[in-house]
Amino acid sequence: MQRDTGRRGSWAPATAAALALLCAVALGACDPAPVEQPPERSEAAAAAPGRDVPAADRGQAGHNTLSAAERAAGWRLLFDGETLDGWRGFRRDGAPDGWKAVDGTLARVGPGGDIITEDRFGNFELSLDWRIATGGNSGVFYLATEDTDWIFEGAPEMQVLDDAAHADGASPLTSAGSNFALYGAPRGVVRPAGEWNTARVLVRDGRVEHWLNGERVVEYELGSEDWRRRVADSKFAGWPSYGQAREGHIGLQDHGDPVWYRNIKIRPIE
Repeated sequence: MQRDTGRRGSWAPATAAALALLCAVALGACDPAPVEQPPERSEAAAAAPGRDVPAADRGQAGHNTLSAAERAAGWRLLFDGETLDGWRGFRRDGAPDGWKAVDGTLARVGPGGDIITEDRFGNFELSLDWRIATGGNSGVFYLATEDTDWIFEGAPEMQVLDDAAHADGASPLTSAGSNFALYGAPRGVVRPAGEWNTARVLVRDGRVEHWLNGERVVEYELGSEDWRRRVADSKFAGWPSYGQAREGHIGLQDHGDPVWYRNIKIRPIE
């Protein structure tokens, strides 16, 4: 737009200002325009952890806690930031030494095997933050039972991975956020190794969603024709229990690499 430098352009603002002053002094009726206030967040939005505030932006004091809105919405903590209460080894009593509470995180610090929650869940929304070491691999299992030798033989998994440095990152089917080996995740969502990611898993009557850093990256239905076809074409075809449970434990995978989890919370869905 070309600027007007003529007399009219310089006179008009002064005239307008004088008229405004006259209005305010003589009439006393020229109230300023109201300032529009930003909309308030609904209680439901406030109760949804990880959707609006990236994990890296939350204050340390806010980790491993529940807000009043979250408690009212039915969320519960699965990790208190200080102990492994509520967790144990897969097909074992007690938590293995390879997992420790370290600086407010549930960390894999050495060999210990996969761990699971003491409690079982059917329909639920799970939310957590994870951080992986360079070249690292781990995973979040759900609907896990102890009817198999290894947790991955029965439980679906949300992949936790350094896509840039691990070989599994070459394929969307085994990249971070994927339903491992069955449903791939899009590129460009996961953050680099050493940075925190926020993940969610939603399970309701067989329908499953994976969310990563605020984006839905996977959606599928357990037992559907498409799901059965994919299982038949995968390594899971040899394990008849895979994906059959409709209630089970939440699990964290020990794949031999350092990994850290925090803000692990769940909301059972009736």
